[in-house]
Amino acid sequence: MHNELSAGREKRILIVDDSEDMRTLLAQILEEVELYTLVFAENGMQALTEARRVQPQLILMDMALPGLSGWDVVKQLRAQPAFLHTPIIAITAHVLPEDRKRALAVGCNAYLGKPFNVAEVLDTVAGIFEMQENTVV
Repeated sequence: MHNELSAGREKRILIVDDSEDMRTLLAQILEEVELYTLVFAENGMQALTEARRVQPQLILMDMALPGLSGWDVVKQLRAQPAFLHTPIIAITAHVLPEDRKRALAVGCNAYLGKPFNVAEVLDTVAGIFEMQENTVV
């Protein structure tokens, strides 16, 4: 899998997941829309590096990463002015109500529990971008 796909697309999405299968699945779902440039990270440190490098308009963050967890990555990103308003969608197998609350409390804008369906991913991503476009900065 390429690290970046279709560089001519306008919206950059950073997909962070330690599972290659999950990164591939999310890429297949989002490539169908043909509006996004996709960038990938396999762990928390790589997520921080790639976020700084590409300045994504959206981050899909696996919360259960080995080493530096997604929880910690979100906290670190939110501590940087460049990422204060970057939408982050938590994607996790932690699906209890308190996990959702925790994800939102650390700075995620939305939450998708695994397993998820294609429509749920597309609707959540589209909704985030629609909110961005309707927000006057």
